[in-house]
Amino acid sequence: MPETLAGRTSQLPKPFDPAHAARTLAALAEGPDGYQPPRDAHAALEAIFGNSPFLARLALRERAFLHDLIAQGPEAALGAAEAMARGADGAKDMVSAMTVLRRAKRRAALAIALADISGVWDLDTVTRALTRFADACVGGALRFLLREAASRAGLEERDPAILEAQTGLTVLAMGKYGAFELNYSSDIDLVVFYDAQRFAFRKKDDPRGAAVDIVKGLVKLLSETTAEGYVFRVDLRLRPDAGATQVAISTDAAEAYYEGMGQNWERAAMIKARACAGDPVVGAAFLKAIEPFVWRRSLDYAAIEDIHSIKRQIHAHGGHGAIAVAGHNVKLGRGGIREIEFFAQTQQLILGGRNPELRPRATLDAIEALRARGRVSDEAAADLTEAYRYLRKLEHRLQMIEDEQTHTVPKSQEGLAHIACFMGYADVPAFAIDLARTLATVQGHYARLFEQSAPLSAAKGSLVFSGVEDDPETLATLTGMGFRDAAHVAGAIRGWHHGRIRATRSARAREILTKLMPVLLGALAATADPDAAFAQFDRFVTRLPAGVQLFSLFLANPHLLKLVANICGSAPRLADHLARAPGVLDVLLDPGFLGELPPREELDRLLAEQFARAPDYESMLDAVRRFAREQAFRVGVQIIEGSLAASDSGPAFARIAESVTAGLLPLVAAELAASAGSVLHGAFAVIAMGKLGGREMTAASDLDLIFVYDAPEDGEASNGAKPLPVSLYYGRLAQRLIAALTVPTAEGVLYDVDMRLRPTGNKGPVAVSLESFARYHAREAWTWERMALTRARVIAAPAALRDKVESVLRKILTAPGDAAKLATEARDMREKIAAQFPGKNRWDLKFAPGGLVDIEFIAQMLQLREASRHPAVLDTNTIVALERLAGAGALAAADAQTLISTARVENALAQALRIAVEGTLEPEAASPGLKALLVRAAGARDFEALQASLADAQTRVRNVFSRVMAARQ
Repeated sequence: MPETLAGRTSQLPKPFDPAHAARTLAALAEGPDGYQPPRDAHAALEAIFGNSPFLARLALRERAFLHDLIAQGPEAALGAAEAMARGADGAKDMVSAMTVLRRAKRRAALAIALADISGVWDLDTVTRALTRFADACVGGALRFLLREAASRAGLEERDPAILEAQTGLTVLAMGKYGAFELNYSSDIDLVVFYDAQRFAFRKKDDPRGAAVDIVKGLVKLLSETTAEGYVFRVDLRLRPDAGATQVAISTDAAEAYYEGMGQNWERAAMIKARACAGDPVVGAAFLKAIEPFVWRRSLDYAAIEDIHSIKRQIHAHGGHGAIAVAGHNVKLGRGGIREIEFFAQTQQLILGGRNPELRPRATLDAIEALRARGRVSDEAAADLTEAYRYLRKLEHRLQMIEDEQTHTVPKSQEGLAHIACFMGYADVPAFAIDLARTLATVQGHYARLFEQSAPLSAAKGSLVFSGVEDDPETLATLTGMGFRDAAHVAGAIRGWHHGRIRATRSARAREILTKLMPVLLGALAATADPDAAFAQFDRFVTRLPAGVQLFSLFLANPHLLKLVANICGSAPRLADHLARAPGVLDVLLDPGFLGELPPREELDRLLAEQFARAPDYESMLDAVRRFAREQAFRVGVQIIEGSLAASDSGPAFARIAESVTAGLLPLVAAELAASAGSVLHGAFAVIAMGKLGGREMTAASDLDLIFVYDAPEDGEASNGAKPLPVSLYYGRLAQRLIAALTVPTAEGVLYDVDMRLRPTGNKGPVAVSLESFARYHAREAWTWERMALTRARVIAAPAALRDKVESVLRKILTAPGDAAKLATEARDMREKIAAQFPGKNRWDLKFAPGGLVDIEFIAQMLQLREASRHPAVLDTNTIVALERLAGAGALAAADAQTLISTARVENALAQALRIAVEGTLEPEAASPGLKALLVRAAGARDFEALQASLADAQTRVRNVFSRVMAARQ
């Protein structure tokens, strides 16, 4: 007869709720199946029932089993529960199997808890018992599913044990389960692989589908809560790239993943992996195959740094906040169980490749192996071993109270008193002293482990993105940094580390990213809207073709990272541009990047250098796109940083467009001349219109262009091998230039070109003779076409032709006309535009009533009206023209001030918006970062004040428009 449980108890805790214990003992004896425990067992049962309502309920439900447990001892009782679980493979159906497993779990939980709380078993025995029972459940459930699958498939073999041994499918136990270290209410971490050559089952001829169905059945059998309870919560997230893969993976795919994509935290997880069920041959072969991944014989500096970062991500340096007992997470918090595990695992990863004796799965075995080989001091090993046992005992007591998967010490006084009592303490202060001392001891050893390594944590908390679940302290850190959706941020970063994006496919990129993460998050958190900035950076990094070079660049230049974060927080459109062409980041390294922008002459020189290095015409087209993109990006960043005023940004964008257009013209002319020759004594001019002509371009402006040529009247054709008539020749030249500006290449698109302002619009020839141009505008042009000519400016032409064109333009614009008709037609044209483009809201700065079109119409109409008397009023820039009109007395000073001040504000806002967003701003959807950018651009107090002042200004502009267009001069 075995020694009874009652005869083996020691160090019993006092019951926290004696009355509840008494009621439970009384209830045990009630009814026909009542059980009266022996008197010598009462003390143990009172301690258990008085501290754990969960165990009290189990005892009432399993009275007969409790009798056997007390009479026979926990070993025999647990053995019976294990046998019951293994026997689930013979159940007649799924419901029966689930019932058997849940009844076995209740009995095992009761047996193990009573042996633990009574002091009959030590920690190692308890965790091994929990793990051994889990193995029985997983094995019984898997064999049941294999038997069912064999029956459906019509296989001859129906013996569950043989099916399991030959199935080709293996179940790996991971984490604490793999190391025989399960806690009382633990999940079980499983990974399931199948050998496609050995796995006999198919679903629509697909072995993976059949394997997935078996895993889903396994989860249902173990995890689903029924009237009988549940067995184990199953966690499958330690499989390769859990967010993107099925719950069952072929061994070939898994081996390829670990070889090419595996991360150091996954190596740490695999230290504890063991086959717990399924085909033992496949399990052993797979674990052998990935040994080179887990146990690398040689590690470069970067890999060691990344392993260190597993530890260094957790804030463990003294002087950064005291450890609080109430509410402390004894698993994940400072000085907790995880720090002890990482203490061992980080050293195992670095040293275990060359020292097989350092590869034990169990944490305490690993610490002892490290101590035995001089890698850990005797003092550290003893301290950590004692702390581990203490914290695991506390973890079990926390979970036993109500079978909750918790690791957190209660915050309430009653909760603290309860757990202190359950741990065997007379009062809370004594418990708090011991727990705080234990946590501090662990933290001290953990912090000293790599004390020469730079911390990767944030200033005020942890930043841990390894593994598959959110780290509570990391979420708290992110929230404290200003991120509203910390879980989204953490999940996205884990995705980066899983290599789900091209930039992080290489191990080197992920290693650098780990080191970069605190600086990156700090930079994003410093923006006006950290969540929006992170979302934009996520889009940016997702589009990158590779990451090593860029991440290294950021790591070496933190100011560059801060600048990119600011771009992401303020200008999503510019950030998208950056993502599509990350090469422009190189220009950010220029010390003068935020300094004075280059003049036109310097731009021409830089572009000429790009062309000189290009080996052929196609390469030149790529080069000019890179050049324009880099220069425009520089302007956009200076607008965001506030180092460039809006009044200077329009001319800056225009200079880039002029330089590019003038630089491309001789290239396309040479290409055409190679076959068609040239036109003797002929010349070609490019006239800029619209925003380019007025030097008011934004980042999104297209190019309004007109092409004119001048050639001798007696010239009939070009002089090349394939001569062309003069008109066709210059038409081809214009078309080639348009193509050079607009055609997409490997480097993208340069500009869109709008030709609608040429004589007779889209119906007319692409290039016209200067004589035709002059004749058309003298005799046929509409009023709106003459108005548009007020912004015409020659940007590429030989000097002689430039002078001729400018003379023609001046003659057209200074010709006298009917003032009343001019105003009427201008007003009618504006009404037609308003009907077609009514303006979505006040932020539709171009078309809104009182917007830029109104101001431009006023300036253009007044210039045409006054230029015959006052030619000096002509200027292609709207604001300069308004100033000249006021100086000539053609515009009231107050009206001029209204128009000029509003134009400056609207231009400034337009510049900011065009680099920031696509389309019209919806104020309610604008991020704080964008609002801050707009407020700064307009020089306003805040966004609300900006909206109010914009509305008032537009109203006043509209009033001026009405007065000016109604005037009779």
